[in-house]
Amino acid sequence: MDDNRIRNIGIMAHIDAGKTTTTERILYYTGENHRIGEVDNGEATMDWMQQEQDRGITITSAATTCYWRDHQINIIDTPGHVDFTAEVERSLRVLDGAVGVFCAVGGVEPQTETVWKQADRYKVPRIAFVNKMDRLGADFFRVLEDMKKKLGAEPVPLFIPVGAENAFSGIIDLIKMRYLVFDPADEGKTITEEDIPSSEADKAAEWREKLIDSVASFSDEIMELYFEGKDIPSEMIVKALRKAVLERALLPVFVGSSLKNIGVQPLLDGIVDLLPSPAEAEPVDIINAKNGKEEKLQHSVSGPLEALIFKIQVDPQAGPMCFVRVYSGVLKKGIGVYNLTKGKKERINRLLRMHADRQEDLSELRAGDIGVIIGFRLAQTGDTIGEEKHPYLLEKMQFPNPVISIAIEPKSTAEMDKLRKALEMLAMEDPTFSYKDDQETGQLVISGMGELHLDVLVTRITKEMKIDARVGNPQVSYRECIRGEASGSEKFERTIAGKENTAGISLTVKPLPPKSGNVLKISANTRDIPEEIVEAIKNGIQGAFSGGIKFGYECTDIEADVTAIDYDENTSTPFAFTSCAAMAFDRIASEAGAVLMEPVMKVQASAPSEYIGDVISSITQRGGIVISMESRPGGDLVTAEAPLEKMFGYTTVLRSSTQGRGTFSMEFSHYSEKAGQ
Repeated sequence: MDDNRIRNIGIMAHIDAGKTTTTERILYYTGENHRIGEVDNGEATMDWMQQEQDRGITITSAATTCYWRDHQINIIDTPGHVDFTAEVERSLRVLDGAVGVFCAVGGVEPQTETVWKQADRYKVPRIAFVNKMDRLGADFFRVLEDMKKKLGAEPVPLFIPVGAENAFSGIIDLIKMRYLVFDPADEGKTITEEDIPSSEADKAAEWREKLIDSVASFSDEIMELYFEGKDIPSEMIVKALRKAVLERALLPVFVGSSLKNIGVQPLLDGIVDLLPSPAEAEPVDIINAKNGKEEKLQHSVSGPLEALIFKIQVDPQAGPMCFVRVYSGVLKKGIGVYNLTKGKKERINRLLRMHADRQEDLSELRAGDIGVIIGFRLAQTGDTIGEEKHPYLLEKMQFPNPVISIAIEPKSTAEMDKLRKALEMLAMEDPTFSYKDDQETGQLVISGMGELHLDVLVTRITKEMKIDARVGNPQVSYRECIRGEASGSEKFERTIAGKENTAGISLTVKPLPPKSGNVLKISANTRDIPEEIVEAIKNGIQGAFSGGIKFGYECTDIEADVTAIDYDENTSTPFAFTSCAAMAFDRIASEAGAVLMEPVMKVQASAPSEYIGDVISSITQRGGIVISMESRPGGDLVTAEAPLEKMFGYTTVLRSSTQGRGTFSMEFSHYSEKAGQ
């Protein structure tokens, strides 16, 4: 298909704003589904994983393809829960445009702000859909104010609702100035255009004026016609809106109720008319693997092959299914390609296009397309696929470190191999999940982003993969830091197999502010020192960062500066310098005073205002500090910071203190010194 007729879009929002329901309607109206699947009764096409149907939430990003007005739309339905932020991150990385779904009652909710910032970082053009206009408390115009205030967006309604809650009857198209009514008898497929009701005429005229005012600055022709008082053609307005969306200057807003089948077809028109094709998307950053310099890659079918694996899903029959976005060149079935990240050759056995959980075989994937590769053995999320002679890496994706761990062990030794294979598979699929053998206890420990994240993974291991395993209680992933600055020198002298090995370094360590991570500097003069010796020093200190200082936890927020290197060309060896650097760090960091650091979470709790005092009290009792409070029609929102260790099991506490009407989300904020040391 012609590049200009492809749209790679994501649907993103806060949990429960109606992303998956909206996607179900899109699939129904584009003919992909013959009937509508509902999240509430566990039949949603996009929530194909058993757990998604059981829990009524989206966990993985499902990819699917549909067709509207002769355009191919590749859709990725992303999760809204904060524990699965990495799924959103990797989806946004490969999209050209996105649809933000907002609840007409909840407005801009905490997770919406998180994904919005992620989309800003990847410069993704967006349109918005205000959903659930039929719900009690729905207020379209308040959501617009929310978008301005909390997202810094410039919302421009292209449609306004007629009525709200039970009285929501249809929408007014401000471009054509017509009232659209969706027939409930055929699930909204038939749309009738009527004259705008007289009771809504003034409001429609006012918002039409605002729309023209917003787009006039993007089109001189509209400006002229506007001042001359002439009619402005619809095509001209759409063209100006498209320009504004591509520049990320305006946010066109659509409105409706997916559950009541109102407003989804205009949103599909908006996806085709306003969001960019791959050819119009901004050039992508690539890194020259030889010199580390950044360059720009233009979208081109005739260019060298460049594709990014943004997700891996392991199928019991087919093996790893690598979801790939092609940025340049053509991927063909049966050919050998080069994994530039791993430096290994791989073979493409099959190419697929996904329709939620159905598959369609393809012979090739061209630049701009999204599909699935079967046959790769070594690939991981974030790998670049290309040609050996063209060593350019697509920007690596950054994922947060896991902050919560639990021990898991099989009930019999026969199950151990099965369990390790399952963990290997889950780690390949999910870059925020990891597992390791604890050296001190001998236990197998798995780590993730939150209680729900680990709960989902454990349920997959025990129910989906049918592995009989015992699971421990959640444990916090601590880190170590230092109290002050310290300097010193270390010598290493050892004779091994008759050969003398010597090394000497001077090192200064100091603590850094929260969220800095570890920094390794070499301010010593390295002009006459071989590169392999410098690398050996770096390896020694990096290894020591991982091993901890006093408690055996990984270090965080420490700067280590190598200020002098004592090198003897006759006796110095890389092995000696690796050992010397590690010993120097361990001793000098101990002298600086090791402290235990615990993960502090950003907590956002929402409840009706009559319960908010109990909510604040329950957070402060857990060592939390309230940062802000906000009143909303649907309930008040409290934002706080609290130590993760004290927040285990908080869901139950919140439910009992709010009669089941409170909700909360947590995401990692920073590491802070553990109290009572």
